[in-house]
Amino acid sequence: MLKKIVFTLFIALFFYSSPSTVKGQLEPLEIENDDLNLGGNDIFNDFKEDYEDTKVLEDENFYQYARFYNVALTLGHTMFDGNRGSAYVNEPPTFGLSLNYFIDFRTSMGIGWAYSQHHFFIDQAVNGYNPDPPGAIAVRCLRFFINYRHYLDTSNLGTAITYANPYLSLSMEYWYVTNRFIDQSQLDNEKGGGFGFGYGGGLEFPIKLKDTYLGVEFLIHSINFHDKYSQKYRPIATGSGFGYQNLAGLGYTTKVSYIFGW
Repeated sequence: MLKKIVFTLFIALFFYSSPSTVKGQLEPLEIENDDLNLGGNDIFNDFKEDYEDTKVLEDENFYQYARFYNVALTLGHTMFDGNRGSAYVNEPPTFGLSLNYFIDFRTSMGIGWAYSQHHFFIDQAVNGYNPDPPGAIAVRCLRFFINYRHYLDTSNLGTAITYANPYLSLSMEYWYVTNRFIDQSQLDNEKGGGFGFGYGGGLEFPIKLKDTYLGVEFLIHSINFHDKYSQKYRPIATGSGFGYQNLAGLGYTTKVSYIFGW
């Protein structure tokens, strides 16, 4: 009898309290839902709309103020260090031509070529030319490249730096080198190519915004030349006498460019 009374009281209390209990359990969910629907709008939709508006504004600014393409005519100087630098006498200027395409305000991709001249003089017998030295050798370097440029964000820097349009550059290069034996015409020209990379940076000073610029660039070249480890010019007696153990060395280019774009 006691068990029936207790069970009846439990059922009565359950039905009496369940509406408020359920309501209490649902209230936090309603609050959370209200937080996600401020003013009847989904905050994720608001974020999406803000992002899309920002992208539209960026695109409008890019089409209104940015460059799309530019062409650069360059003059400069190419030199080397290491054994190649010791052997070569440089003959400036270096000539070049390049075309760049702007992906956005801070990124561009480009292609181009450059040409430089050098010479060296072997007037004593060496490992590959014994007993008759080859004498004067003219060197012609033609290189083709694909480059990537990243223009630095200067919004928080001084006006002078912003005006200079500083950038970092990375390029993949192919160098084609021809050695011509001036004093030994019976010898065939030596020809060969090598792949490598160039890295450095530059500045572009506007002459007329979006139209013409004056550019300055410095690059370091790490190239796997076909004659990089050549033993032809090694001294006959190892460790003594005239000659070069190899023709290893990094390249360096400094150039000034006249740039026009649209």
